[in-house]
Amino acid sequence: MIVRFIARDGTASSIAANPGDRLLDAAQADNQPLEGTCEGQLACATCHVIVEPADFARLPPATEEEEDMLDLAPNATRTSRLACQIRLTEALDGLTVRIPK
Repeated sequence: MIVRFIARDGTASSIAANPGDRLLDAAQADNQPLEGTCEGQLACATCHVIVEPADFARLPPATEEEEDMLDLAPNATRTSRLACQIRLTEALDGLTVRIPK
């Protein structure tokens, strides 16, 4: 499956990922600037991404804990998510996310 990242400067890159991978791991494999400081424990928002609106509906809803962390993320939008909380599936093939400024 393919995941597409749009960097802060607007350049795009695509990476092949495996179903079951976390979006954070795919991003880090593509050298995207996502820290994931808490290693997916919902204790930070350093893996905040903005999902393209057309793809947002394909994601399972965020948990209340994820929503709480997103409240702390700078530049959060309606389609913001934490990359550590998104497990990639075949249904998400072609997912496009932006790295926030």
